[in-house]
Amino acid sequence: MQIERGDLAPGDSLPTLAELSDSWSCSVNSARGAIALLKAQGLITAGRGKAPIVRIPPGRAIRSSERHQAEKDLALRPVEERVTVGEAETNHSMSIDRQVFSSRYDQTLAGSEIGELLGIDAADLLLRRRFEASDGRTGHKLSWSTSYIPLSLVSSNPALLDESNEPWAGGTQHQLLTVGIEIMCTVDQVTARMPTTVEAQMWGLPDGVPLIKCRRISIDADNRAVEISDADYPADRTELRFVIPLTPATADQLSAVRENLRLESEPATHE
Repeated sequence: MQIERGDLAPGDSLPTLAELSDSWSCSVNSARGAIALLKAQGLITAGRGKAPIVRIPPGRAIRSSERHQAEKDLALRPVEERVTVGEAETNHSMSIDRQVFSSRYDQTLAGSEIGELLGIDAADLLLRRRFEASDGRTGHKLSWSTSYIPLSLVSSNPALLDESNEPWAGGTQHQLLTVGIEIMCTVDQVTARMPTTVEAQMWGLPDGVPLIKCRRISIDADNRAVEISDADYPADRTELRFVIPLTPATADQLSAVRENLRLESEPATHE
């Protein structure tokens, strides 16, 4: 309660086990169990030989649905503009020089799940691309994603099959434009899960913090799913923001609403 009220601020040390036991007239084991619970809830951080402190929240990255249109707009710009903007600056507010970026390309069978989503046979080949960025200072992951594109859609441009061309100015949307594919719709599917022990270490996650999994399905002008991208984001440092444009009402529709309101407000007449 002291942490939630702000009486104990981020970075403040917690009382010792002996102090807690004395304050609450409980055993040291009970105090130790309370500390373990706070750690599991992600409220404190503690390491071996280190006194627990109130957890200092990490910086928060905002991923808005508006980015899909922004990425498309960027993909249509000249190369000198495309090279100036990347995920490092837009998502992490961090210089690209501080990041360690890697990309790995290979080819794999679609399989039943991805094949069904892309409308291809399970035995068809995919271009699988895996992207990862980490903080050069801490070694912790900053971003991770895997992209799947039917090989038949991009094989006409050999440059799209070469991982050494990453990071690509303008990203996936520009890559697809080079083979005549324009993205017209993007579907984001969001779920969450608890990380494995290894994943928690790689992301620098405290106990109790889940990973958000986002699957992006890109659809072209022919209503084909042309790319699927799976990405993980730590829930404690990611804000998902969905901006949904709504179709404006016509003048006739608004006039009809006003007329209905007028009729509903008139007193009923009885013979």
